[in-house]
Amino acid sequence: MLRHHTYFHSTVPFIAATAYLAMYLGTGVLSINNETVFIARYVDWTFTTPLLLAGLAQTALHEHGKSSGFMVSLITLDVIMIITGLLSALSLGGGPGTGGVAHWVWYLWSCCAFLGVLYLLWSPLKAISARQAGAMDGVYRSNLVFLTIVWLFYPVVFLIGPQGIKLTDAVTNVWLILVLDVIAKVVYGFAASAQFKRVAEESSVPARRTSASPLTAGVR
Repeated sequence: MLRHHTYFHSTVPFIAATAYLAMYLGTGVLSINNETVFIARYVDWTFTTPLLLAGLAQTALHEHGKSSGFMVSLITLDVIMIITGLLSALSLGGGPGTGGVAHWVWYLWSCCAFLGVLYLLWSPLKAISARQAGAMDGVYRSNLVFLTIVWLFYPVVFLIGPQGIKLTDAVTNVWLILVLDVIAKVVYGFAASAQFKRVAEESSVPARRTSASPLTAGVR
């Protein structure tokens, strides 16, 4: 399991870096109602957020036989959240500061999908993890809190940004999302991998002691 999670977290920053390279080069950058929409940002999230969720869900379901239903539901809601967020950005229009009715409808619908993701993580998956108990439950809980806190800032940043109520300008908005992306994808990846490594090392110690024979165990 440790190796699988390492693969998850190692690919996420690479995908994000590719998206930011596209943004820097101006690839897929649209101007709608005098606001800039970065298509690469949403493509990035369409790939990276399901990977993060899959790794987190696998932690809760590590001893549970039936996991496909939760995975499909999580990823489906997550992709809907990203797509409707993009539709919100593409629906910019109307007067200054309003963004148009469609813009806000899609924004709220994206938030609803986000709440669905949080429900699955905090209710059924958390309950399954708690029933299995052990060190992996502690890993799931800490990673869940970390990722939830960081992800809750994203809709707020969009709300106060130029595509929302315009409390921050475009440059500030880009930097805020960049900081959140680094925390959610790089810092979280290192923290999660470190926890898995610690649990794997702790679980291997009893196994080594058990495998030692009584005769050899007393030899120094």
